[in-house]
Amino acid sequence: MNARMFQQTIDGVYRRESRRVLATLIRLLNGNFELAEEALHDAFTAALSQWSKDGLPDNPRAWLVSAGRFKAIDRLRKRTRFDAACERLATELEQQSSEVFAEDADDIEDDRLRLIFTCCHPSLSAEARTALTLREVCGLTTEEIAAAFLIPPPTLAQRIVRAKSKIRDACIPYEVPTSEDLPVRLESVLQVIYLVFNEGYSASAGESVIRADLSAEAIRIGRLLLSLLPDAEVMGLLALMLLHDARRQARTSPSGDLILLDQQDRRLWNREQIVEGCGLVIQALRTRRFGPYVLQAAIAAVHAEAPSAEQTDWTEITGLYDVLLRVNPSPVVELNRAVAVAMRDGAEAGLSLIADILSRGKLTDYHFAYAAQADLYRRQGNNAAARDAYQRAHDLAQQEPERRFLQARLQELQEQGET
Repeated sequence: MNARMFQQTIDGVYRRESRRVLATLIRLLNGNFELAEEALHDAFTAALSQWSKDGLPDNPRAWLVSAGRFKAIDRLRKRTRFDAACERLATELEQQSSEVFAEDADDIEDDRLRLIFTCCHPSLSAEARTALTLREVCGLTTEEIAAAFLIPPPTLAQRIVRAKSKIRDACIPYEVPTSEDLPVRLESVLQVIYLVFNEGYSASAGESVIRADLSAEAIRIGRLLLSLLPDAEVMGLLALMLLHDARRQARTSPSGDLILLDQQDRRLWNREQIVEGCGLVIQALRTRRFGPYVLQAAIAAVHAEAPSAEQTDWTEITGLYDVLLRVNPSPVVELNRAVAVAMRDGAEAGLSLIADILSRGKLTDYHFAYAAQADLYRRQGNNAAARDAYQRAHDLAQQEPERRFLQARLQELQEQGET
């Protein structure tokens, strides 16, 4: 094998196995993230040297776990004169049988689930949970995560360090929650995954609408979580992400401008993802557990299966929003339902509902509320009110493609006023 092919092989092993190996090393090292990361790096460094001479082992994952374990022992031995706890941990590691954990596939998969739940522990801040999940579960670099969320890398690095310190100091257990604790803990995990997906699907700020890499990572975690924990809400979240992501190619023009759902070329939608997502929705609905992710996925499925925008079943969508409001009441869900009602019953009905939401002080800084209001005014022919609402939405929007879209709508209305 030449040097280039060997490097490609090592890179492939790293992509497939590094997060699994890290998850197991964290367990073996009693939740010590820093030592586990050092051991993972040492193991791959050793692999570069050893495998170039001996070839790829039959079980690279087991080899890396074992190598990482021994490298950790070496590091701990060097620290024993400064910290007696290092001596105890090194002794415990030496007494373990490498075969017991290196070959146990079930244990390794459980370790991945442990890692997800630890990174998403509710005692950590939402920002810390997201950063730690992207770093430890997904393997993104600090620089990549910082760029995605438009914050300086040192700030992001400190966020991750503080999260790890909180896990250590609060003695957060590296384990899958008990059946009694699972519902609340699972909610935190799903929130983090969906936050990552949304930042990729519709970036909160910046020059680009879409960060496909983040969306792909969220879908990857969703698939992993579902394979380890076949819960209805996990199915719902994965379905929701697949159905939204299926429209990715149609959501922007070649120049990066935003294209709304009713104007998208549906031939560009990813049919394989739609079939998979709709199948997951059916599975989840059969459980009769109608959580917020299952219901949102069901709404996305109705959109995905409509042959055209005009043939969308707005009655069914409105009914699903009615259920979603009962399950997960929020002003954003109210707004989305108002738009669905407008599509079913006319612009006036939707405008009345949006006005009520805004009059209660809800969503007054949410640019989508004013954009929806403006669109309904435009459909009514009330151009003056539409201009005011579009201007308010434009002033609040942070994403450049959205600002360009709203500016274009303002320009259209201005030109109509001049003719």
